[in-house]
Amino acid sequence: MSKDKLYQALKERILVLDGAMGTMLQRYKFTEEDFRGERFKDWPSPVQGNNDMLSITQPEAIANVHASYFAAGADIVETNTFSGTTIAMADYGMQEFVYELNYESAKIARRVAQEFTEKQPDKPRFVAGAMGPTNKTASMSPDVNDPGFRAISFDELRIAYKQQAEALLDGGVDILLVETIFDTLNAKAALFAIEEVKDERGIEVPVMVSGTITDASGRTLSGQTAEAFLISIGHMPLLSVGFNCALGANQLTPYLEVVSSKSDFAISAYPNAGLPNAFGEYDETAEEMAAQIKTYLDKQLINIVGGCCGTTPEHIKAIADLVKDYKPRPLPALEQTAAL
Repeated sequence: MSKDKLYQALKERILVLDGAMGTMLQRYKFTEEDFRGERFKDWPSPVQGNNDMLSITQPEAIANVHASYFAAGADIVETNTFSGTTIAMADYGMQEFVYELNYESAKIARRVAQEFTEKQPDKPRFVAGAMGPTNKTASMSPDVNDPGFRAISFDELRIAYKQQAEALLDGGVDILLVETIFDTLNAKAALFAIEEVKDERGIEVPVMVSGTITDASGRTLSGQTAEAFLISIGHMPLLSVGFNCALGANQLTPYLEVVSSKSDFAISAYPNAGLPNAFGEYDETAEEMAAQIKTYLDKQLINIVGGCCGTTPEHIKAIADLVKDYKPRPLPALEQTAAL
């Protein structure tokens, strides 16, 4: 899919991102044996919960989730690769499969996107390669007794993210999405790695960046405000910047206002379906969530919108139906980029 089509679509309308992969996979009630499949039936440690590996052992389920989001009106789906780095896969001892799972995840999403684009050529579908934050942080110590300690280095993150980016691109993604950023230093390692890959391959790749505000203080886990986060990554050639996860749509509004007013990038938002209940589940209905997202549209804050934890195709359909009647936030930077 050409970048031109993506830029053109962004100028014309608000693009809809998919909803939660994990929420949909939970509906399958996969057992340990399902996660293992034939390929990993003798794996020495438990693998249940390793959703990324389902792209290898249960590819049709992943394809069906992507298809359900496209059918609901999504323009962009994310690959099933949130934990697709050697760093995160170390929890399962599955580092050696990282290239394969990213490549296969991208191929599955690309195939489904192609099918929908062919059926509806006036609404091209896109694939974003999801690059999650890993389970380690480069700017803070996990040990309260040793504040100078770091569980991971910038260079280790860069190497891991570079492998992930290469595999996602080889599998056919249109966009790379560095998401759920709680530590901007981790994100900088990912962005540095992406620039390395672009230079080595002589290619341009649209890059989305999405941070996460962790609580009512309005800061990321590593302590940055929305504006500080934007300044930290704003020197990079990005397609979009925004926020996802942690908060519901209402709580996210003030932080979107900050980045929208101070950035020439496209602005993205994919909040959770409200805040979790006492059982860690999300109760907000599609209609309730769409009603809150209407505030983003009335204020012309966003260019890309979707859902994170707890959201389903029903939520995405409600959002897609809503945004049809609204113009996207103006994008002077995109006009310049497309003209280059």
